[in-house]
Amino acid sequence: MAEFIVRTKKKQEMVDITERVADLVKQSRVSDGICLVYVPHATAAVAINENADPNVCEDILEALANLIPEGRWRHDRIDNNAAAHIKATLLGPSQAVPVRGGRLRLGTWQSVMLVELDGPRERSVIVEVR
Repeated sequence: MAEFIVRTKKKQEMVDITERVADLVKQSRVSDGICLVYVPHATAAVAINENADPNVCEDILEALANLIPEGRWRHDRIDNNAAAHIKATLLGPSQAVPVRGGRLRLGTWQSVMLVELDGPRERSVIVEVR
């Protein structure tokens, strides 16, 4: 198991972590298997989607904002980030990616993304390759 830190810069953003995850897969020397990418945070998530056009990430964050507006949830009385918790729950804290020939088996346009929903913060990313 390996872990690395991502320092996010915005309240909500999607950060491409594909290269860092791919490096850990290579270091693992696992030829064929599975790579689990996990964030141990209640207001962050991991997603796989296109990153060639940065508008895709902006569209995803905008859609989430439209679906789950801020400032209307009971948990907001505590620390005003209930929407981030709900979004993170819907997206999920992890993704599993097949490994084939020592490489992540992602589609042509796919990237592994850390989804920050309550930043800026320092986020841990845990990667397990088997």
